[in-house]
Amino acid sequence: MSLSQWQWETATAGAVAGFATVAAMYPLDIVRTRFQVNDGRVTNFPAYKNTAHAIFTITRLEGLKGLYAGFLPAVLGSTVSWGLYFFFYGRAKQRYSKNREEKLSSGHHLASAAEAGALVSLCTNPIWLIKTRLQLQNPLHQSRRYSGIYGLPFILRYFANALRTILREEGWTALYKGLGPGLLMVSHGAIQFTAYEELRRIMVDYKEKKQKSEGASNLLNSFDYALLGGSSKIAAILITYPFQVIRTRAQQRPSKEGIPRYMNSWHVVKETARFEGIRGFYKGITPNLLKNVPASSITFIVYENVLKLLRPKRRND
Repeated sequence: MSLSQWQWETATAGAVAGFATVAAMYPLDIVRTRFQVNDGRVTNFPAYKNTAHAIFTITRLEGLKGLYAGFLPAVLGSTVSWGLYFFFYGRAKQRYSKNREEKLSSGHHLASAAEAGALVSLCTNPIWLIKTRLQLQNPLHQSRRYSGIYGLPFILRYFANALRTILREEGWTALYKGLGPGLLMVSHGAIQFTAYEELRRIMVDYKEKKQKSEGASNLLNSFDYALLGGSSKIAAILITYPFQVIRTRAQQRPSKEGIPRYMNSWHVVKETARFEGIRGFYKGITPNLLKNVPASSITFIVYENVLKLLRPKRRND
């Protein structure tokens, strides 16, 4: 199998995994984003007591569609991001390995994940900014809502209008607000993928020894991939979550007068630390864990099984 074919199979598996993840867990993403921007001082949102109350309140005030605001850029961003991530990650690993059979060190996995994350962040930041803006629309934002552009398919209307409005009101540089913490979040993927690869290696070694002793085949299954994906995600979230809060707050839409809530990412850090302390950097972490730990399990189940379908003759454990 050629290197190019292997890379595109990896990218396809990543893209399918990303779509499945977003579709299954999206309402929790809305809740997380709204918790993240609620600094307790100036807010355009109702007071959510907890994750369940937030879901109930959003549904009551905005309908079920409120739980799927910004779904198009989320699907687009996640699908493109995962596809590009696995593609760049696979290329980096190939570059560090002289042949497909050579095992890479933890350092190589870390470098590969960091490289892939940085490239993906540069490519997709505008999509994530639009997603954040649409997720933060609610009845209290009535005079500042992005309206739909008629003539386009319904799912494209608000995305297209948001993009056009941002370019008109704030310029193209606004599409890269939050890029700094976004690049720092490269460490999230690096931590997650390094942990995943190392835990996977340990599990494969264990099953190979068990196979020899029992004389039976013990390939990794979907439960194994779910366990590996969820475990690696927890460590990454706990370490890098503050970067997500900083990015989300930096990407908020300016007021009607054109005054941004925060001037830049560093301003977010100073204001959050001053008024909220360390707890401010972890707002919304409960729905984030509820969303991303199972979502990561789904991602790696889909990813590994799509690879098996694309490469039926290749041993995947």
